Amino acid sequence: MPGRREVLAGASGALALGGCDRMVGAASRWLGADLPARVAVAEGPRITPERHLLSRAAFGPWPGDEARVRAMGVDGWIDEQLEPDGIDDAACEVRTGTLDVALVPSDLIFEVRPEHLERQLVAHTLLRAVYSRRQLQEVLVAFWSDHFHVHLGKAECRHLTALHVREVIRRHALGRFRDLLRAVVCSPAMLVYLDGRDNAVERPGDVPNENYARELLELHTLGVRGGYTQRDVMEAARCLTGWVVRERWAPGRARFVPARHDDGEKTVLGRRIPAGGGAHDLDRLLDVVTRHPSCAGHVATRLCRQLVADDPPATVVTAAADAFARTDGDLRAVVRAILRSEAFAASAGLRVKRPFRFVVSTLRALAADTHARGDLQAHIARMGQSPHDHPTPDGYPLEGEAFLGTLLSRWRFAVALADGGLDDTRADLARLRRALGDGSALGLWRHLVGRDPDAAERAALASQARDGAAARTLALVLSSPGYQTC
Repeated sequence: MPGRREVLAGASGALALGGCDRMVGAASRWLGADLPARVAVAEGPRITPERHLLSRAAFGPWPGDEARVRAMGVDGWIDEQLEPDGIDDAACEVRTGTLDVALVPSDLIFEVRPEHLERQLVAHTLLRAVYSRRQLQEVLVAFWSDHFHVHLGKAECRHLTALHVREVIRRHALGRFRDLLRAVVCSPAMLVYLDGRDNAVERPGDVPNENYARELLELHTLGVRGGYTQRDVMEAARCLTGWVVRERWAPGRARFVPARHDDGEKTVLGRRIPAGGGAHDLDRLLDVVTRHPSCAGHVATRLCRQLVADDPPATVVTAAADAFARTDGDLRAVVRAILRSEAFAASAGLRVKRPFRFVVSTLRALAADTHARGDLQAHIARMGQSPHDHPTPDGYPLEGEAFLGTLLSRWRFAVALADGGLDDTRADLARLRRALGDGSALGLWRHLVGRDPDAAERAALASQARDGAAARTLALVLSSPGYQTC
């Protein structure tokens, strides 16, 4: 007999098809994505370790999360999050389970209109970040989606990016780096985006397309100073020849065509790859690249920049790189080493939120009800970080400062949300204030920012509170420099 998770997840399709957003929201709340009756807030001048962990290894705390982390311990929460399959995520599945991007198999994906898929992919990305209890996985899915970026705007990528995220990034985000990398190299979306499907040597004198080989070494594995040469790029490109994207019988799948492959001997990073390897040249190339010392350092640095600081201390980068080398690229071990480091603990409140984190952390802090369509997508696009829309292969900048030119757009979003002006996104401010047990501006500040205001912040709150408009107080807090950092 099916349990409540299966029944509700299956029924959500009928509800959404009937336009019953309210019923989908109610089902999600019943499964746990709701505002607790009472929410404790931290007091004091500093952000607590629990808040800091939830602000970096998650997309910000949902009301009640800090108390839960405090009860189970920081290490307990990390261990739980590193095994996401063991976390019941039914409330999120009800929100996302009706979207085509979550359901349609690869051989049918081209039957869906590309503009429909693009809107749904953005909605799916936002909804999972807001409602999933597998928060560390969602943070890493966003990170790897930037690291192995595919731009929706090129050719068939609007159809293929949904599969790239679902079957490549999400499936391997907490596995072995080499497995993730191989899935990326063979991803139809990547083969289209970086011209891998055009990389062929069919006749004497043909020159391979080096576009993806260069990004494989420069962006994905070794880094720009990783010790490779132009000759290594060309030899790697030869190893990658012959992979194409099916257009008939199994559209949206990659396959290897021997007649398009350069089967001669190659040398990459000083390592010989014998002739006659065929499709196995790909695996030999990845073995060489992922075992190179620069790979551990590059991946560790990128993860430390995501989780710790724009310029992370050498100690945490070394610890993460050592974990990578010791475990043959086990990403769970690398992330655990970073989150348990002194450098991570010391970095609280020092990073500017990127727009995506700003929006998602706000919706989570307010236990908002959203279906992530229309206005919400328009606001995050104006802030400059609509998912999968960065024009170049390096993905969106990891530094929040790169988006400071869109602060006015953040303020407009805060005002629209506080005033109830978003078409399918609502926050029940009155209910939140009752749950906090403190309807004052100070109580709202402590809940959203995670600490007491300093003298200047307290004066601004007092001035706003005299106007008596709770919605404007919320907009002020969300727009404050204190809330823009994590």
